[in-house]
Amino acid sequence: MGPNLFVNYYEAAAMILFGIGFTTLMLHPNLIKKIIGLNIMDTAIYLFLAAKGYIEGRLAPIIVNGDMAMETYINPIPSSLVLTGIVVSVSVTAISLSLVQKLYKKYKTLNIDEIMLRAGQEED
Repeated sequence: MGPNLFVNYYEAAAMILFGIGFTTLMLHPNLIKKIIGLNIMDTAIYLFLAAKGYIEGRLAPIIVNGDMAMETYINPIPSSLVLTGIVVSVSVTAISLSLVQKLYKKYKTLNIDEIMLRAGQEED
């Protein structure tokens, strides 16, 4: 653990959250848990972007008192990427949950292995 870990604790927390989400996404057979893991990964990315976009001592990019100096404000692009990402994430989550609901109605399980097995048996 170097000295930069204590300075970049938001980035470190984002990496840990991403790892938790990725592990949940890859290791759990339950589809709801996979969606939760994907949402944790999204949140980690938003935290990372917000942490990288913030500069200590600068203001939000809203012009006040006619001050047009670039050094006064933070970069607005990471903030806009986070907002756009949140909108996309909500949409993907809604569609994913609706598809999981349809799968549950058809196969009566949320286990992806069982669904694949039953879907394979239907083809025969």
